[in-house]
Amino acid sequence: MFQLLYYLIQAIQPFSVFICFFCAWALILVVSWGLWSAARDSVSTAKKMHQIPCPGCQFFTNDHRLKCTVRPCGANTEEAINCKDYEPKTNPYSMGS
Repeated sequence: MFQLLYYLIQAIQPFSVFICFFCAWALILVVSWGLWSAARDSVSTAKKMHQIPCPGCQFFTNDHRLKCTVRPCGANTEEAINCKDYEPKTNPYSMGS
């Protein structure tokens, strides 16, 4: 058993530099691709979240217990992007929010 392993190691040894070189670059490429994918997905999610109009709506209370007086379950979520009840604030300083 150990002789077979010894002969296998002796056969692979001349190629070990190339194998390690390939494995190192493959690891670098996989990690880089993963970081790039995570950054790309984060940017697309951030763009979608910035389309939520709730903070500019007059029904938005900015209170964690009741975020919206009209649609409390959908406030500050992706459901609120095309909210039918959206009314822009006429005076943003009138409610103190």
